[in-house]
Amino acid sequence: MARVNHFDISGDNPEQLIPFYQKVFQWSFEKWEGSFEYWMVKTGPDNVPGINGGLSKREKDNIVVDTIEVENIDQTIEEIKANGGNITMEKMSIPGVGWFAQFEDPEKNYFGIMQPDSTAK
Repeated sequence: MARVNHFDISGDNPEQLIPFYQKVFQWSFEKWEGSFEYWMVKTGPDNVPGINGGLSKREKDNIVVDTIEVENIDQTIEEIKANGGNITMEKMSIPGVGWFAQFEDPEKNYFGIMQPDSTAK
């Protein structure tokens, strides 16, 4: 069974959002040293139920994208297409993390899908 394991928030100036979430929700942020501007968001202690997320520069509509971890991203992409969904961001690698894509369901709800793979380049 696939579970939601990550969310993404975006903003025109993401660094200005950090103090808001720190003050209101006590979330912590750590700059990711990857190939694009991104901050990892920790929403609470690891021993408490919940998910962590990320913060990035806005690229499209003002939406929050939840990411679902899958075992086989290629198979999942085909199942999305076969069941009326639409791929909105083609499969891409996140080096050292895994494979990522985004889709919208038949009612236009956006989600990400991630296949973990530490060897992704």
